[in-house]
Amino acid sequence: MNAQNNTPSGWVGWAYFAGFMMMVLGGLQIINGLTGIFRDQYYVVTANHLLVFDYKAWGWVNLILGIIVLVAGYELFRGALWARIVAIALAAISIITNMAFMDAYPLWSIMIIVLDILVVYALLVHGGELKDNR
Repeated sequence: MNAQNNTPSGWVGWAYFAGFMMMVLGGLQIINGLTGIFRDQYYVVTANHLLVFDYKAWGWVNLILGIIVLVAGYELFRGALWARIVAIALAAISIITNMAFMDAYPLWSIMIIVLDILVVYALLVHGGELKDNR
């Protein structure tokens, strides 16, 4: 935030990026969840898999998480502090859950983990500027 004229810095774009990415991540998690629910044979796991849940239960977890992430991302555009807190917490949870899913679909999990890390960074460092830029 520029103290002299009360305008947001150029870094506020990172926070908007986080809101958009939360919406994208939510959509991807919803797709992942629906795949687990309706096509549980889609995922191939080696004999040494570490997945704790069965795929249908995992699909429901991803579907519910995806819906919550999508709504939190939308609320970030409005500058809601609660959405910022929820978005950071959900991105952290998403990192952990996708690590458990790594053996079943590693490329997907790595992609989601990287996007979650970018979201956490953007919201922690520049998320406060969203409220002031409405």
